[in-house]
Amino acid sequence: MEDNISYFGAFIAGLLSFLSPCVLPLIPSFITYITGLSFADLQAEHPTHKVRKQTIIHTLLFIAGFTVVFVLLGASATFVGGFLQEHTTIIRRAGGILIIVFGIHVSGLVPIHLLLGEKRVTLHRKPAGFLGSFLVGLAFAAGWTPCIGPILASILMVAATEETVYKGIALLLVYSLGLAIPFLLASLAMHQFMVFFNRFKKHIRIMEVITGVFLVVVGIMIFSNSLSVVQRYFMRFAE
Repeated sequence: MEDNISYFGAFIAGLLSFLSPCVLPLIPSFITYITGLSFADLQAEHPTHKVRKQTIIHTLLFIAGFTVVFVLLGASATFVGGFLQEHTTIIRRAGGILIIVFGIHVSGLVPIHLLLGEKRVTLHRKPAGFLGSFLVGLAFAAGWTPCIGPILASILMVAATEETVYKGIALLLVYSLGLAIPFLLASLAMHQFMVFFNRFKKHIRIMEVITGVFLVVVGIMIFSNSLSVVQRYFMRFAE
């Protein structure tokens, strides 16, 4: 049950990454960039079969690119964490505090200047073909922004506490799924996505606060090692 809670949290974190101000407004640009299609083609209410096919292939390769990076990070976090088991309590509490700090920063209530710098890999010209979309996905994953970085770092800290590398990989796969599903849906229904975005953009500030609160709660749970309490609660609820 505790594993299920962790995976659910990782999936929600992926969704929050998609909805972050660093990612959501750039989705149309990302999709036109990786597919090579015009915005008019993508935004058509009924795209042609050729447009849909090209969009699906390029988007899936882009998703595969960032998933590979996230999974490797998850595996390495768990592997490194395995060497630190003798100091588990100290590392867990330090990680919890750091996640709480990330949450406060993301919420915007108390901006932390050390986290305001933006580090990202920029590709001015996309490499050609399907391989190019995969490479852009790698670059996307390697170029965190201040919005997505704290969320991802928090999931990596949870992965570092997992007992096996396979659990760390699974955790980051679920995180990637949370980011990938809405991205794929947006690419397949750009017209509907733009309608959604125009309605949603006025609520982006609220999403920042929600994301910040989510991270703070996760940080407190990790610091206090209270996942077992949540586990018992869900076990009672399931009975």
